[in-house]
Amino acid sequence: MTVDICLCLLSVWLSFYLRLGEFSEFSSGLPISLLITGATSLVLAIPIFVLSGLYRAIFRYSGMPAMMTMARAMLMYGLLFSSMFTFIGVQGVPRTIGLIQPIVVFVLVGVSRATARVWLGGLYQLEIKKSNLPQVLIYGAGSAGRQLAAGMANSHEMRVVGFLDDDDRLHGHVLNGLNIYNPADLEEVVSQKRITDVLLAMPSAPRERRNQILAFLSKIKISVRTLPGLGDIASGKISLSNVRELDIDDLLGRESVKPNGLLLNRNTHNKTVLVTGAGGSIGSELCRQVVKTQPRRLLLLEMSEFALYQIHQEIQSTLVFDEDKPDEALEIVPLLGSVCDEVRMHEIMDTWKPHTVYHAAAYKHVPLVEHNPAEGVRNNVWGTKVCAEAAVRNGVQNFVLISTDKAVRPTNIMGATKRLAEMVLQALNETKPHTDSRTLTTNNSSTSIKTCFSMVRFGNVLGSSGSVVPLFREQIKNGGPITLTHLDITRYFMTIPEAAQLVIQAGAMGSGGDVFVLDMGEPVRIYDLASRIVELSGLTLRDELNPQGDIEIKVTGLRPGEKLFEELLIGDNPKPTQHPRILKAHEKFVPWEQLQGQLNSLNLALSVNDVPVIRSFLQQLVVGYQPNGEVVDWVHLAQERQSAEF
Repeated sequence: MTVDICLCLLSVWLSFYLRLGEFSEFSSGLPISLLITGATSLVLAIPIFVLSGLYRAIFRYSGMPAMMTMARAMLMYGLLFSSMFTFIGVQGVPRTIGLIQPIVVFVLVGVSRATARVWLGGLYQLEIKKSNLPQVLIYGAGSAGRQLAAGMANSHEMRVVGFLDDDDRLHGHVLNGLNIYNPADLEEVVSQKRITDVLLAMPSAPRERRNQILAFLSKIKISVRTLPGLGDIASGKISLSNVRELDIDDLLGRESVKPNGLLLNRNTHNKTVLVTGAGGSIGSELCRQVVKTQPRRLLLLEMSEFALYQIHQEIQSTLVFDEDKPDEALEIVPLLGSVCDEVRMHEIMDTWKPHTVYHAAAYKHVPLVEHNPAEGVRNNVWGTKVCAEAAVRNGVQNFVLISTDKAVRPTNIMGATKRLAEMVLQALNETKPHTDSRTLTTNNSSTSIKTCFSMVRFGNVLGSSGSVVPLFREQIKNGGPITLTHLDITRYFMTIPEAAQLVIQAGAMGSGGDVFVLDMGEPVRIYDLASRIVELSGLTLRDELNPQGDIEIKVTGLRPGEKLFEELLIGDNPKPTQHPRILKAHEKFVPWEQLQGQLNSLNLALSVNDVPVIRSFLQQLVVGYQPNGEVVDWVHLAQERQSAEF
């Protein structure tokens, strides 16, 4: 109130100055007029301000409602003040004072409230804090970039200071208060503005253009993050929560092939589908892709209770229940169980009679399986055999095994077990239908259903459990070093969604005993992949040429069973299919009558955990299997030590 009293008197004095032009023209009669005007201003203003509630507002939190209250109070004051001095008139006071003074006092009181809000509310402190936040540029001044900038306006994590755009017509212009820069000037802008991150807001840009941009940004010490694709941001406002680490597709630098809708739906649409290992990286993605094809029923089989709970909850949350068609609602059945349990697998398939089975349940981590070989053989080989025989007994029409490139001339237990699992299916495919298999009845005649077995072989999937990309990112986050087993190690890579889609499409092309191989492009040198992740994180490699770099790559040596190079084919005679990314191989196998006896002998070795004999059997059965080291099974090694002590 004291401030307002002072402002009212100051506004009267300023009004006379504005009206008369010079302070020196005040004569002996004017001070009385000045006093009358000032007293009148106080008598009118303070009561109006009190009645309007201006002194009940908390200045530091005052916003638009408080400003509107002040405006109404000032309007009432202005009408009364101008009525007295402009329309009625007071001797010695220019009539224009009645118009000038309310405007001046409105400005002064408004500025006082705004100043109080900035000072007491900490807005100036907020600006100081924002200046200390990571300064970022948004690459792309289009719709996605503008929405992202608007969504980050009040962010406490980053501060957008401008845009980058390829359109030279926009360079030098200002968009929503933010400058648009030429990407060619990025190095200078980074230095001047202390830029730490570039956010890619180009969801519709083709892969080739994104690769060019990433190659350009990787030369500058700056972190790069991206928005999801157009399909993910079609609805809703883009905000900082949409920004994420670079897509794995960006790290691979190649375009995915759009799926063939006919192949995707052939064995899944309006059918009962069983996915084993449904909680794993590949199994869970298979479930997501199958749900999109609108099956009648999806059976989720998983040994891990928590993994099953997660994928079941996720899929349930994506389903939309139609009250008008409750009978057509997709049924999701979560099933706990092991693929090695013959009774359980027969019980499940006999109950629901699935049309298609995707067998993704397996142990896939090379060093772990090498240290636990018996369990690897039991789960990967016997699990496949149990599921396949249950499928035959219950008339499953399509059985698709998820295999691996490590099955080709393997040097480890995991690869050998996956190749042996392939051989089991190839051999079973050549046998006659089981006498208990399901029959189709048409026109009073019955036809026995023979299960069509097929295998889909591919390399590493990025982002899966145990994948190198999440590991490298975590190591970079912790300051390094990045651990690499060998400088020259290479791997084939594919994203999980692309691999799952291709598995479904390959299975739809199976005619029986087919080994499908996914075209994964060129193999990627892991050292180059690690270097790319470091550079696109805004950091530098520490090596002999750059000893002051941020992240070191440390070579730890090949692990048990690990190969430098992976292959996808045993032979060299792949045949094309109707899908450009799927090839068909013809691999030799052992007939079921002969293989069954050898498997029984292998089972005896498993029962006593005789690892040398297990490895010997695998070498006899799997062509090209050459172990590259001694037995490293933990139990076997511990037993040897105990025997040596006694």
